[in-house]
Amino acid sequence: MANIKSQKKRILTNAKAADRNRAVRSELKTRVKSATASIGSDDDSAVRLAMSKIDRAVAKGVLHKNTAARKKSRLMQKINAGS
Repeated sequence: MANIKSQKKRILTNAKAADRNRAVRSELKTRVKSATASIGSDDDSAVRLAMSKIDRAVAKGVLHKNTAARKKSRLMQKINAGS
């Protein structure tokens, strides 16, 4: 454990941020999986929700913008190939 007060605080805030980031990533993976599972059906709400979650992850700083663009691109490729 750190002796410096500011470092103790950083450890706590980093743990909180890690928990938040883990939750966002987990939700993101779930939505992308449900979007790929819905390929072939006419319902595109799962795809829109997955895209929204990807964009929100970028806004929160969980994902890099290029990573998000890659994920969105690959998801659309799967959807277009399966339709």
